[in-house]
Amino acid sequence: MLTEINFDGLIGPSHNFAGLSPGNLAATASAGTPSHPRKAALEGIAKMRANLALGLTQGVFVPLARPDHRWLASLSVDFTTAAPHLQAQALSASAMWAANAATVSPAPDTADGKCHLSAANLVTMPHRSHEWPGTLAQLRLAFADPAFVVHGPVPAPFGDEGAANHMRLCAHHGAPGVEVFVYGVPGGPYPARQHPEASAAVARAHGLTPERTLFVQQSDEAIAAGAFHNDVVAVANERVLFTHEHAFADRAGFYANLRARLPEVEIVEVPAAEVSLADAISSYLFNAQLVTPPEGGMTLIVPREAVSNLTVRAYLRAMLAGNGPIRRVAVVDVRQSMANGGGPACLRLRVVADPATVDPRFLVDTARLDLIERIVTQHWPEEIGHDAIGDPTLMAAIEAARRALLEGLDLVELIDT
Repeated sequence: MLTEINFDGLIGPSHNFAGLSPGNLAATASAGTPSHPRKAALEGIAKMRANLALGLTQGVFVPLARPDHRWLASLSVDFTTAAPHLQAQALSASAMWAANAATVSPAPDTADGKCHLSAANLVTMPHRSHEWPGTLAQLRLAFADPAFVVHGPVPAPFGDEGAANHMRLCAHHGAPGVEVFVYGVPGGPYPARQHPEASAAVARAHGLTPERTLFVQQSDEAIAAGAFHNDVVAVANERVLFTHEHAFADRAGFYANLRARLPEVEIVEVPAAEVSLADAISSYLFNAQLVTPPEGGMTLIVPREAVSNLTVRAYLRAMLAGNGPIRRVAVVDVRQSMANGGGPACLRLRVVADPATVDPRFLVDTARLDLIERIVTQHWPEEIGHDAIGDPTLMAAIEAARRALLEGLDLVELIDT
């Protein structure tokens, strides 16, 4: 049976605040402050437990090898002699934001009736551009069943940021959907990370029909305000689009095209007069998981920062008091991820598939999360200060922590990837 599975990226032992992403206002604001990898990973595990408690099917992706010695070798340098900025880029734990792992088109949407996944190239940011080989290895292991087709990344220079700039709307997860690819146009103060050519290439690779595929421009205003990905200003689930008024360059045209393809769509647009772009981005109101638990009652899973913002909290209360499609709000604490610019939506990749076709080592229940939590508690560093980046002792501890996790989860095939 086709089910939506949320695969969360486990926050890795190298989690640190190096401020490597221009346009990600939270990440640059935290640059140079101490990070807490153990706390961060435990917060992520608690979020996964909360998903299980809602009755959702939950998966996990493991951290990539860090520092990335192969990437440094391709630059003709090793970690000990690399410049500090290269050390920080090689150490980045940003693959924890699994929404950037890939773009996913479920079987009901594709020409061959298989679920297609395309690893994102992430070429716009140096510290993310070397994630895809490790991500691709993990995707090919988790989704090795013939029910899936796993593609390599779109070639440079066409930047592709994965599911963070992709939405799917449908009557229900097992029905054919309308896939929406959101791209940016360069020229503003911050990089526009998703290239339209990359989106088009992914759609072709996945065998999507033009009649049920939309390519939509993100607004320049949203990117300039710090919405470096579309999932900072919009999220979709089944027939519902939850979006800020200023998310898209031509929202009226987009809405009309979407309604023509999916007449039952419900668009919940948050007016700028009620929640400004600044409040939406600082609170990550839209970087939320919009999910449908088995018993019904569409639920918006928001970070604690959303309800701490008085304007956003007032909007959420008014929304729930109405008769809209979103019936519940759940709050999770992912403050370490938020401080680096990633909310609940960033931490997960949505895959609609039969769980029986997924490698079971990547699916979690309470017992498996208990195991992961024990490993994290024992091996993850408690704190990483900015001046510790480059410390050989810390690097050895980070590598040992990842190995312990992979051995504990019986995923030793990934140790050398």
